Amino acid sequence: MLQIINFLTAFTADRDEKGATATEYALIIAGIAVAIVGAISVFGGELTGFWNGLGGQLGL
Repeated sequence: MLQIINFLTAFTADRDEKGATATEYALIIAGIAVAIVGAISVFGGELTGFWNGLGGQLGL
């Protein structure tokens, strides 16, 4: 019985979770990288045309 009480006490106790861990930062960075790759794949051709046209107008 004492083991069950100790288990429930440990299970329901307030946990001290402060700050983000390296794993959470890695997941955030991976998400940003996926978004950048997705944006480049969707808008890459249009951006290339834009920059080439701008360079042509400036005489570069």
